[in-house]
Amino acid sequence: MSVLVVSGTGTGVGKTVVTAAIAALAATRGSRIAVVKPAQTGVGADEAGDLDDVRRLAGVTDLHEHIRLRDPLSPAAAARREGVPALDLRDSAAKVRALADDRDLVVVEGAGGLLVRYDEDGATIADLARAVQASVLVVADPALGTLNHTALTLEALAHRGIPLAGVVLGWWPRDPDLASRCNIRDLETLAARPLAGALPEGSGVLDAPDFLLVARDALGPSLGGAFDAADFRRAHD
Repeated sequence: MSVLVVSGTGTGVGKTVVTAAIAALAATRGSRIAVVKPAQTGVGADEAGDLDDVRRLAGVTDLHEHIRLRDPLSPAAAARREGVPALDLRDSAAKVRALADDRDLVVVEGAGGLLVRYDEDGATIADLARAVQASVLVVADPALGTLNHTALTLEALAHRGIPLAGVVLGWWPRDPDLASRCNIRDLETLAARPLAGALPEGSGVLDAPDFLLVARDALGPSLGGAFDAADFRRAHD
């Protein structure tokens, strides 16, 4: 069973684009891949959600959304406001395990950051990762403030004994400022390893063929790409 959880240092850091990039590369290798979004929030019943972006960018169709909630809030708060039962993460974990039994890779995209609540008891995507024995890929923002957010996320993973799959920059600005450039080395220090990738700003609006080329250059070998962290660091130091 191979399961990778994609979480982030917060909302809007590029988790969906990173998820799509991983899926696109896995699909080109002929891998049987499924992508799971346990809780989609902030989207109405007839609106496109994150998995629609994954389908558009990666061409992957084995997609699974466990609950959809209309308010752009944490899954727990959105379910409470909508008056519906919160997502049962234990049930989600069982569904992920069932998928993983006959897939080469299952990628699970969380909502917001690592410790966002999915129910009133405080269940998080970290709990799901532990339940399915998955490692967690942390998607970070490159800008000022990311070091604290990333450090807290990495500490939370370590405290729970959850393996870190790496840190990826969910978007890299076309014209990076001083903080973004300096943050490269500091993020690698926090993770105790080189960056696992950096997606260029605007990657999410590309069409599928161009997106695949970007994904290959933007993700490291552990994720199926050719990204060279040392070259990236030298280019922006």
